[in-house]
Order: sequence, then structure tokens, then C-alpha cells
Amino acid sequence: MISIQPILAVNAAAYAIQNATTEGKITVLTLLVLSLFSWTIILTKFRQLVIASKATKKFMAAYAATRDPLDIQRKGEDKSFDGAPAYQLYLRGADELAYHLKNNPVVVNATPFNPDPNAIHTNTDFLAKSTRVKISMSSFDAVKVILEEAAGSEAIALEKGMIVLSTAVAGGPFIGLLGTVWGVMSTFAGIAASHAATLTAMAPGVAAALVATVTGLLVAIPAMFGYNFMVTTIRHLTQELDGFASRYANQIEHVYVDHRPLSEELQTANEALANRIVIALKGPETPAMIAP
Repeated sequence: MISIQPILAVNAAAYAIQNATTEGKITVLTLLVLSLFSWTIILTKFRQLVIASKATKKFMAAYAATRDPLDIQRKGEDKSFDGAPAYQLYLRGADELAYHLKNNPVVVNATPFNPDPNAIHTNTDFLAKSTRVKISMSSFDAVKVILEEAAGSEAIALEKGMIVLSTAVAGGPFIGLLGTVWGVMSTFAGIAASHAATLTAMAPGVAAALVATVTGLLVAIPAMFGYNFMVTTIRHLTQELDGFASRYANQIEHVYVDHRPLSEELQTANEALANRIVIALKGPETPAMIAP
């Protein structure tokens, strides 16, 4: 009856490690440390990307339900959006916009706005016309800079740790191959010194040398699958983040940036100056001017 050997030759691996040289054991230990870092990145990054994907979908749905770029900020922070890169970008942009609306406002004449709850997405133009406090183009440029910085920092946060996986994929097999070549070289050197070129003398050293290559492949293969999956997910999130940044900036410009023609701005400034002159000329009334 034919005996079938198990696919995972545990006894053979243990035998090979026992007969490995010091260099081979160092190589295997190095690969095990690399594998530990690799699996840590795989598990933590997978959890981060899953949370980011779910939170981004929730945030995008909430943002699409309103046309006012500051509506979500006014409602307060929502913990269900935590982990979404787009939400972090939104908060930084909204905070910068709120700062300029408070410290560098441009007051314009506005028309009353009565939103229609049944037609939210058609109220954008009416919202822009009814907004009395706006910002200048220079303030809007500052907001765009913040949005670009936020997009870059969130992309870097998503890609953090990926260098470990790429190192495991590219370097793991080569480190294992180095250990194998080194072990085979030591084996042949020992055989030449003992003048006994037999299979019995050669097998332990060759087996111990090959275990380094096996370890390198076991490190690289899971890292390769994890790296490909995560790179694809990160690329999707960053593209979605860039698209949201452009959309968000466009809506801020449409609603909160002063786009009045120069003649209207001059007219408004002249009216404000005239009102100040009139108030200054009138001055406070004195008791002597008041009739008994």
C-alpha cells in the first residue's frame, strides 16, 4: 500500500531548522520578524480601510442631503463619520471657512430664502442669493489651501505602513534566497573539507539551506495579496477624496464667495461710506438743542 506524505512536512522543517547553520538561523529569524511586522500592518490596515470605507459612505450620503457646505458642521460632530478621510477634510475646510466668515466677512444685500423641503437639491441658487455674509476671493484661496493640505495629509495617513508590505513582498524571497545560497555554499565547503561527497553528508545542509527560501516565500505571499488589496482600496479612497475636495470647494465658492461685479461693490461701499458720514455729521444731540 502506497503511503502518502503530508503536504506540510512539519518534521522535515523541524529537522532542517535543527541542522541549519548560524547564518541560516539568523536569516530565518530575520524573516520571522519581518513577517510579524507584515501581519501587524495587514490586520491594522485592513481594519482601518474597512472603517474608512463604511464611514465615507455614511458621510457622503449625509453631505448629499444638504446644499449648505456648513450644515453638517452646524449640527455638530457625528461619531459615525469618524475614520472617514472625507469627513476630516470637510471639518478642516468648514473650520477655515467659519473663521473667515467671522473675522473677514463681506456683507452683501441678500434676498429672503424659504427652502422647500421637497426640493432640497434645487435650492442652491436661492441659498447663495440669500446668504448675506460672504468671504472674498483671497479668503477663499486660503480655504482651498487648507483643503489641499487636508487631502494630502489624509492620503498619507491611508498609505502609512504600506512600505512594510512592499518590503516584505520584494525583499522576503531575496532574503530567503540569500540564506539558501549561503547555506549551500557552507554545505559544499564542509563536504570538500571532509572529503566525503555522499548524499548522507550533503542532505542535512541542503535541507537546512532550503528552509530559508521556504520561509521567505511564506512571508512574501500573504504580504503580496494584502498589498494588492490595500493599494486598490487606498487608490479608490484617495480618488474619492480628491473628487469630494473639488466638489466641496466648488460649493463653498458658489454659496459663500462674493462674486458681485465691481460696479456693485463700489456702489455698496459708497452707500456704506455715505451712511457713516451722515451719522458723523448728525452727532449726538445736546440737552440745549432739545426744546422744553
